[in-house]
Amino acid sequence: MLTITTIQTDLHWENKTANLRMLEDKLRNLEQSAEVVLLPEMFSTGFSMRPEALAETMNGETVSWMKEMSAHYRIVLAGSVIIKEGDKFFNRFIWMLPNGQYGIYDKRHRFAFGGEDKFYTAGNKRTIASVKGWKINLQVCYDLRFPVWARQQNNVNEAGENLPEYDVLIYVANWPERRSHAWKTLLCARAIENQCYVIGVNRVGKDGNDIYHSGNSMVIDPLGEVLYHMADEEDIFTITLQKEHLENVRNKFPFWRDGDEFKIDV
Repeated sequence: MLTITTIQTDLHWENKTANLRMLEDKLRNLEQSAEVVLLPEMFSTGFSMRPEALAETMNGETVSWMKEMSAHYRIVLAGSVIIKEGDKFFNRFIWMLPNGQYGIYDKRHRFAFGGEDKFYTAGNKRTIASVKGWKINLQVCYDLRFPVWARQQNNVNEAGENLPEYDVLIYVANWPERRSHAWKTLLCARAIENQCYVIGVNRVGKDGNDIYHSGNSMVIDPLGEVLYHMADEEDIFTITLQKEHLENVRNKFPFWRDGDEFKIDV
C-alpha cells in the first residue's frame, strides 16, 4: 500500500514567501497517514515566464523549504519549481525524501503556446522514482499530451521476470479550465493504456495573466476508474493505493505484454 495526499490550491502570483507560508499551513493539517504529498506545477510562483527573476538553484529558498518540510513531517514532498543551472532555466519536478536526498525530472514538453519554450530548457530523460517498493513516473502538465513519453515499457527484474517499468504516473500541473476536458480525458487514457494508477494535481484560481484554473485534480485506477475528482475549489485529499489491485489487473488483463518495443531519441 502507498498513501498519497494531493493538495489542490490557489497560488499567489510570483510570491514565493506567501505561497510557502500558505502551503506550510496546509501541511500542518495533513492526515498523519500521508506518505507522499503532491503539490502543483511551479507551486511557489505560479506558471511564470519570468525565470530570470524567480529562478533559484537547488540550494535556494523553495528547495530548502521542501527539505525542511519533508524531514519534519517524514513525507516525500513533490512538485515542480523554477530552477537555474548555469545559464539555463528548467521547470523541474523535485521528489524530496525525508533524509534530504531527492530525485529530479525536468519537464520535457514545453508549452510553446504559452511561450514556455522561449524561457525554459527541455529535459532529456524520464525519471522513475521509488518509494516503499512502488515505481513512480514523474511528469509535468503539458507532458500529458504526448503519450509516447509516458508509454509503459517492459522491464526485466533481477528474477528475470518481464514487468511494467512503473506503477504510478504523476502529473503536476497548471492546466487552464478552458482545456479541462482534454486534461480529464487524457489522464484516464494514460491510466488505461499503461495499466497503472494515474494522479493529476492541478491548481485552482486565476493566475497573473487572468487565466482561470478549475483544478480537476484526479486519481484514476489501472482500469480507468476515477477514484477522486475535485473541481473549482481548494481541496486536500488522501488516498491509499493498493498494490494487490494493480497486480490483479495486470495479471488478469496482461495487455502491456503485447505493446510494441521502441526507443525514444531525445
